Amino acid sequence: MSINLPQSTLPRVVIAGGGFAGLKLAQDLDARLFQIVLIDHHNYHQFPPLIYQVASSGLEPSSIAFPFRAAFRRKKNFVFRLANVIGVAPERKRLLTSVGEVEYDYLVLACGGTTNFFGNEQIARHSLPMKTLYESMNLRNVLLQNIEKALVSDSPEAREALLTVAIVGGGPSGVEIAGALAEMKRYVLPKDYPYLETEQFKIHLIDASPRLLMAMSEKSSATATKGLEDMGVEIHHQTMVTDYDGKTLTLGDGTKMNTRTVIWVSGIVANTVEGLSPEAMGRGKRLLVDGRNELLGYPGIFALGDQCLMTADPAYPQGHPQMAQVAIQQAVLLAKNLKAREDGREEKTFHYRDLGSMATIGRNRAVAEIGKAKWGGFTAWLLWLVVHLRSILSVRNKVIVLLNWVWNYVTYDRSLRLILKRHVPVEPYEARRERLENRDTHVD
Repeated sequence: MSINLPQSTLPRVVIAGGGFAGLKLAQDLDARLFQIVLIDHHNYHQFPPLIYQVASSGLEPSSIAFPFRAAFRRKKNFVFRLANVIGVAPERKRLLTSVGEVEYDYLVLACGGTTNFFGNEQIARHSLPMKTLYESMNLRNVLLQNIEKALVSDSPEAREALLTVAIVGGGPSGVEIAGALAEMKRYVLPKDYPYLETEQFKIHLIDASPRLLMAMSEKSSATATKGLEDMGVEIHHQTMVTDYDGKTLTLGDGTKMNTRTVIWVSGIVANTVEGLSPEAMGRGKRLLVDGRNELLGYPGIFALGDQCLMTADPAYPQGHPQMAQVAIQQAVLLAKNLKAREDGREEKTFHYRDLGSMATIGRNRAVAEIGKAKWGGFTAWLLWLVVHLRSILSVRNKVIVLLNWVWNYVTYDRSLRLILKRHVPVEPYEARRERLENRDTHVD
């Protein structure tokens, strides 16, 4: 089945995935030299570093998302198609999608990663991931609905479970959502729910590692730990989660925790693409690439960002961290290398330049590491705001996010606490009571 691409005499670069890597590559490729085809299962680019703020009612989804068609409206020889990537037929140079096959001269796999549940299907079924806008909206709905249910519950046990939030994963996402919920508990719940004892709202951060933010220094880790503990977050170090059935969370030491909300941000695994040999994949299902991001054994196919594993960089012999900056820098170099290949010039190998790491803990609290400088507090928090604000697509979104941040900061409030759900007709109370009574007294 054809997907109706325009005819072109230019080499066609097909980019599967519109995350940081795919977006940057599409932006940097010279449209005078290539026909650029971007394929994604969303029609927008989302900004993952701020997804936790959507989940905690701090930002609206549209402020951290931007439509691909609008982003590339003025770019010549660019085509976007909304489709799911199914697989690759390398021998025919075709990308297989849910809307048909796409012929390519160069194929770039930038499909990113998904939440890693480490093979535990029950945890995957009942916990709440936080990697996409849809998942963040679902998480926000569950959090707010559970608070509403707790208000009308007559059972202390049920109320405790509804007001207990367990966050699994002590990386930046876990630390940031824990801090956001702690601020919500401190500043929002007393105003919105005056008859709710806010101390009943418990936040547990569970991490299998010996300390939070393992990718950062011990100093930053200690700063983050102290900041969260001061905000009332209970941190469990070196603690594994073995099971969760939707009501009871089981820890590695046998401890059980009654909770209706488990936020799973523990690890990432690369999205897979059918048609490539098992030997093409390394740790975490990441595709093995050479120093130019070309798949080993598959000329003309490249992989970027979270989906690739490069061991050719001397500074990172085990592969690069799955971070946005890695994906962006790989995309910038690949755009240059594809042009060099067409011109018959020598291509360059990739060397990651670490621009630093940051994580926000809450209001006026963050940790930052740039080179040898490592610090926390207000200035780190301010830098975190500036860096993330600059990275958001479109002036409109930057303004909206900034206004939301200013409003939240000045008023100590988060004004986007909407519960969005499908309307389900409610059975009248008297009819429901009569039906239940008839069921209880019925004798076969």
